[in-house]
Amino acid sequence: MLTVCHPKQDLIAVHLDSPLLEQGQLAISLKFPYGSTEWGKAADWDHPDRHTTQHRIEGRQADLTRVLDADRYCVRAAWSAGGEIQVRSQHEYEITRRDGESLEIVVAFSPAEFRGVLPGFDEVRKAAADHWSGFWTRGAAIDFSGSSDPRAGELERRVVLSQYLMAVQCAGSSPPQETGLTCNSWYGKSHLEMHWWHGVHFALWNRLELLEKSLPWYESILPAAKATASMQGYEGARWPKMVGPDGRESPSNVGVFLIWQQPHPIYYAELCYRAHPSRETLDRYQQIVFETAEFMASYPTWDEANHRYVLGPAMIPAQESYGSDKARNLNPTFELAYWHWGLETAQKWRQRLGLEREPKWDNVIQGLSRPNVREGVYTGIETPPYTISRDHPSMLAAYGFVPPTPLIDPNVMMRTYDRVVQTWDWPSTWGWDYPMMAMTAARLGEPEKAVDALFMDSPKNRWLANGHNYQSARLPLYLPGNGGLLTAVAMMAAGWDGCPDRPAPGFPDNGTWKVRWEGLQRLP
Repeated sequence: MLTVCHPKQDLIAVHLDSPLLEQGQLAISLKFPYGSTEWGKAADWDHPDRHTTQHRIEGRQADLTRVLDADRYCVRAAWSAGGEIQVRSQHEYEITRRDGESLEIVVAFSPAEFRGVLPGFDEVRKAAADHWSGFWTRGAAIDFSGSSDPRAGELERRVVLSQYLMAVQCAGSSPPQETGLTCNSWYGKSHLEMHWWHGVHFALWNRLELLEKSLPWYESILPAAKATASMQGYEGARWPKMVGPDGRESPSNVGVFLIWQQPHPIYYAELCYRAHPSRETLDRYQQIVFETAEFMASYPTWDEANHRYVLGPAMIPAQESYGSDKARNLNPTFELAYWHWGLETAQKWRQRLGLEREPKWDNVIQGLSRPNVREGVYTGIETPPYTISRDHPSMLAAYGFVPPTPLIDPNVMMRTYDRVVQTWDWPSTWGWDYPMMAMTAARLGEPEKAVDALFMDSPKNRWLANGHNYQSARLPLYLPGNGGLLTAVAMMAAGWDGCPDRPAPGFPDNGTWKVRWEGLQRLP
């Protein structure tokens, strides 16, 4: 059996060859479930009366209308000569063939009724083959052959498979959920703080268009994001955390307090401008950049006693271990650096457009608190308990994920990195923590540590034969880990702004790594 998916239409095609067809022992079944909110499962097969399937069958084609609550969509199935369809139950259809050993079927999905004829199997197969040929030949590529480091082959395997997995699961018109299209996680909703990991690598691997496909979605939810900010007493747009396609914030005692997703749209827009530094790019994304910056400038609170702006409270940093202290949390190291970079980048956008710098943005940039340092290392937050050594070691992202800012001292960050490696509770981490650490090590001029981070022996840094980043039985795949790997490897190979002037500056320069690449883009 061969199954192919059309690259531009919501359509799959199946070719089946078997003598069991003529013997009546093999058939193609179409079954339709109700939707499920259960973790790991998107299908509910136990409540057939909660949805309807109406059909109209003519010749070798069936048109089905599906209704689930307020959702309605259409399905068209067409099959090859000799095939017959039978209605097996309320939501089940079976296509058989008794006079031959081959059967083909094409099944398409649409929000509206179909017009025209569906493509045949051969046409779908050719479209898919042409698409993937273009994907692999037009994007970037990397080659570690000739390396003596025994980990090189495994890294290349992860890179190749991750490119495929991210393309099929994370390149849609809206941000994906953390498990993509494979299974339900967190009610099937997307987490906007993770969109950075899902999408930034596309720009670095010379596939910017796959990132840009999802950026108009931010424009579609901009009114809701502005309404949220206004309701809370802020200006600009406050982007939600956990959402469905409509962008409505989900109830949560954690998500609504996160802020590290706020600068993300500025980062995406900056990647687009770096690829296409034109007035057209500036005009296309300036509203998103400026509304994001307006919120970021109005969110910090002025601390009169210490003459500075502070982040929080009430706030939960990327390292969600401080959730119970959200009413007291102040100044997480990562968010401070990201806030500074985001506002400064938004000012550059104003200048590129011929506008004056925004004074209130500059006030925040210049007055933003410095990250807290205790015992010579950066803490997770400024307030007690300062650092909890589990979950994301997100203070490291302040100099790696985030480009250099005046807020971060590389020497202090180096000590912080070493302290984290020595003391962290690694089973409590997540898949993107390891490439995040590799990015920090690379910026710090420690390429050996960057590679070691990618291969750290940890339950959450496990990579399956199919390329998925396994986390646990509950979370058998974790696409932010794949996207993080691609981002880190691109950075380590192609470099970053201000990196050492040598090939592959993020890989060891000791003769054990031979890195050849083409098409990769530098990280800011």
